[in-house]
Amino acid sequence: MDFEIAEEHRMLKDLVANFVRDELMPLEAGVLAREADGKGLGIDAIDHARLDKKAHELGLFGLDAPEDVGGSDLPMTAMVGVEEEIGRCVTPYTLPPDSPNLRMLMQTVDERQRVAYLAPYVAGKTVSAIGISEPGAGSDPAGMQTRAVRDGDDWVINGRKIWISRADHADFTILMAITDSEKRARGGISAFLVDKGTPGFNVLRRIPMIGGAYTYEIALEDCRVEGWKLLGQEGNGFAPMQTRLGTRRIQMAAWSVGMAQRALDMMIEYAPQRKTFGVPLSERQAIQFWVAEAATKIHATRLMTYDCAWKYDQGREVRNEISMIKWYATEMAYQTVDRAMQAFGAMGMTKELPLSLMQAKLRTMRIYDGPTEVHKWVVGRNLLGTRK
Repeated sequence: MDFEIAEEHRMLKDLVANFVRDELMPLEAGVLAREADGKGLGIDAIDHARLDKKAHELGLFGLDAPEDVGGSDLPMTAMVGVEEEIGRCVTPYTLPPDSPNLRMLMQTVDERQRVAYLAPYVAGKTVSAIGISEPGAGSDPAGMQTRAVRDGDDWVINGRKIWISRADHADFTILMAITDSEKRARGGISAFLVDKGTPGFNVLRRIPMIGGAYTYEIALEDCRVEGWKLLGQEGNGFAPMQTRLGTRRIQMAAWSVGMAQRALDMMIEYAPQRKTFGVPLSERQAIQFWVAEAATKIHATRLMTYDCAWKYDQGREVRNEISMIKWYATEMAYQTVDRAMQAFGAMGMTKELPLSLMQAKLRTMRIYDGPTEVHKWVVGRNLLGTRK
């Protein structure tokens, strides 16, 4: 067995690490101050444009996108290292395009959609969102109620969606809807491309989340979508949606490793400097155990994530592995960050350190794209053979 990362993937990881150090880390203090002042989590348009320009110059656009639309066609194993480095910093920035929606598009677009949606998305010219969850049907997409009905060559969509990131400004939203109420998740869910400004696509409210982030609730009211904007085959939207969710879950595991490693590094640097009752924290057994446990769990999680990504790249069935790393990585990182906050004492409770934003992000990650309990249930159900 070869546990070495491919040389070209290691070099890419180092390149992204340098990008994070040189471009994202200098913005972190401003991000923390902005969130502490109640202005939300974000960076201004000038900084965002500068980061896009620099990332493009470094060849960091479209890393896992197809070559025929300007991407580098990198495997999931390469993206794990990329996302781990991105996870180390709380400056909110995504290397264009966001991989989950990208991979769903890659799996489903026809030639017209490839030109109109996929290519501009890979080039960083457009922003996407996805609407899956509904009020009352969060972790069970099979329970969605939003309906799409044919009307001539078009589709008319009615329903509600919630917890959507970027819904207020995304150029297009991948919208999941029921097209066959009898089949539902077994051949009755379809995906649609809904452009910004489409009549009937109404943003109802912005929902403030912990850590300065926002999501949105939308209503579809006789929202008419042209027939060619059906994404993939009618009724076959569930499997591509799972591809999208699986990609995000692997990405989240990698982010978790990055955040946990950052918190551990902060503890290791701080513990020898801080004295309590005349003794450095680094000589306290409790701190030593926290460091040892964090290092061990980070190492295990990193290996688990690469293992899952490698199997994914081989085309193997990885539903269990994805659920395992999603719950384990987020819980591990949350505990590691919490212990770092404890080690820093009162300073760990401030919004001057990145730990508070890391903790908030991890707290939401333990819920979205399937809460910990659901993923444990999935793994247990599959292993015990109780799935109906």
